[in-house]
Amino acid sequence: MADFEHIFSTRVFNDAVMKKRLSPATYEKLRRVIDEGDELDITAANEVAKAMKEWAMENGATHYTHWFQPMTGITAEKHDSFLSVQSDGSVLSDFSGKKLIKGEPDASSFPSGGLRSTFEARGYTAWDPTSYVFLKANTLCIPTVFCSYSGQVLDKKTPLLRSLEALSAAAVRLLHLLDRTDVTHVFAEVGAEQEYFLIDRKYFEQRRDLLYTGRTLFGAKPPKAQELDDHYFGTLRPEVKEFMAELDEELWRLGVYANTEHNEAAPSQHELAPIYTGANRACDQNQLTMEIMKNVAHRHGLCCLLHEKPFAHINGSGKHNNWSLSTNTGENLFKPGNDPYNDTQFLLFLAAVIKAVDEYQDLLRISVASASNDHRLGASEAPPAIVSIYLGDEMTGVLDAIAEGKKYTGHNRERMEMGVGALPDFAKDTSDRNRTSPFAFTGNKFEFRMPGASQSIADPNMVLNTIMADALTDFADRLERSHKDRTALARRIIRETLKKHGRIIFNGNNYSEEWVSEAEARGLCHYRTAADAIPHFSDPKNILLFGKHKIFSESEIRSRTEIMLESYFKIIKIEAQTMLSMVRCEILPAVYRYESSLCRLIAEKSAAGLSDGHEKKNAQRIATGADELYEAAGILDAAIAGSDAPRNAEDAAAYMKNAVLPAMCDVRALADALETNVGKDDWPFPTYGDIILH
Repeated sequence: MADFEHIFSTRVFNDAVMKKRLSPATYEKLRRVIDEGDELDITAANEVAKAMKEWAMENGATHYTHWFQPMTGITAEKHDSFLSVQSDGSVLSDFSGKKLIKGEPDASSFPSGGLRSTFEARGYTAWDPTSYVFLKANTLCIPTVFCSYSGQVLDKKTPLLRSLEALSAAAVRLLHLLDRTDVTHVFAEVGAEQEYFLIDRKYFEQRRDLLYTGRTLFGAKPPKAQELDDHYFGTLRPEVKEFMAELDEELWRLGVYANTEHNEAAPSQHELAPIYTGANRACDQNQLTMEIMKNVAHRHGLCCLLHEKPFAHINGSGKHNNWSLSTNTGENLFKPGNDPYNDTQFLLFLAAVIKAVDEYQDLLRISVASASNDHRLGASEAPPAIVSIYLGDEMTGVLDAIAEGKKYTGHNRERMEMGVGALPDFAKDTSDRNRTSPFAFTGNKFEFRMPGASQSIADPNMVLNTIMADALTDFADRLERSHKDRTALARRIIRETLKKHGRIIFNGNNYSEEWVSEAEARGLCHYRTAADAIPHFSDPKNILLFGKHKIFSESEIRSRTEIMLESYFKIIKIEAQTMLSMVRCEILPAVYRYESSLCRLIAEKSAAGLSDGHEKKNAQRIATGADELYEAAGILDAAIAGSDAPRNAEDAAAYMKNAVLPAMCDVRALADALETNVGKDDWPFPTYGDIILH
């Protein structure tokens, strides 16, 4: 493997490459575009495009693409060559500033939620200069936004960029009111821990449920799964280590800060964690990471599963979104320092988070809502569907003292004494000790643990940035109206915020039934499924929020609500149809064959005068199970047929939740019971033991 210091970012048109290849004047213009939002004139754009093309072709590129993130949740790209035909039939390479800045992909087949008619096919992509251009295989990839012919947003990047601007403006305004006039910009920084499963590709190809849906629709619990906790942080299998080595190298070449990798809790489950970077780039890089994981796995004879719950009975896969705020002066606004009780600036920003999460807990839940994440949330180290904040003992003690108007006496950190002279003693961490919390303070950042493994992190970060901007704006409005001691007013704002919004803070066990009752008593929202949560995206308060900060228009909000509900409906319908096909075309025929072989054995033993009692019992049990499965499949078939009835998107999603999913659960339970009674050689596809414990 190559030395990462020499290969890092070699496939990225980053700042160092720009500075080397552009004239000083054009480089300065481009930096102002990136840093201050200036426009790039066409002369400078042409020079940038020429430099990009030459750099790309020197590195083997023949094509370019506007790389964008439509509402499908994955990336999209249309490749055009650098080739330009001359009047005499000869060809030259060509790439202009106009082609760099704007593209016109066909938008008719991307989700729009009714923002435009199907026949209005044209859409626009526009270069995002704040995210570096990169090379993927033989193609120059230009990160872009995506909008309709009328300018309405059709992607995930545009709202994220808008939210970053809103957050920075609100945070800078508040800091200036606290006499921090040295700060001119505030950045949201993100590190997304990515969980995934690696399985042998031959098993993937033998299961239609994995091929069509990304998860197993059937599978009995094996005798051993993760009960012994022997996989977590265990020694990497050779094939996994080889996969990770190649993955690291590819990611490093693309400037992705891949840093930590290890076995996760479930068999065949793993995790990759990057070092922090700006939220926009972090979102782009996470999309790249998921794509490259799949490609590298394929080359190693493996399959990378990013579904939130590919296997029942064991942990699902999430994506812990570590989110923090920092200034252009290099200060982390969530770092408490040695005396957090007297650090008014830190406490004001912490109070803003508490206010934001409490007032818009519904939006955070909606930002991670999907049919696939519903299978994961609430168990096996995944947080529940109730949003709350964990602060830890020390920070809770500080805030309690402020809320009660008392002096904080300090928190004595307990020392860890290992009992061996050669080993060091150290202080216990007082921040993150609760792995069940959906939103935990981890010392100098917040870790949002609800996003699913396959989801784009643009959505939760857009929501976090927007609700934080709203809370900071409210604080700044109050401070700006005051001509008295603003520090004293800031302390009062902190105290009032804690009293009003302290209900969102919970340091206990988020899995307990007591917490469900307590959360309800506190008035916290509990949307158990995506079908319950998504319709609230269009609630009046959310329309007002996004309009106020210029993130979405009302039509764009309603469009996104429609798209999310339609996705929920379609995913479950695909799963239900796959399940029905597997029962009728694979499972029942296999059960009938096994039952027939048992009947032949019974007849042979009876003819020989041998005892056949247990064979008859087993045959009867299997025959009964097959009959029950056949009947359950019929009920599921009828439920699927009922989904074709005309309904609006919200009612259609509710139908899938209330009618189709329960029928699917019944079918699965019966099929899984048969799996444990039918001979292994007769079962039609690989079992959990084959797939995850090989």
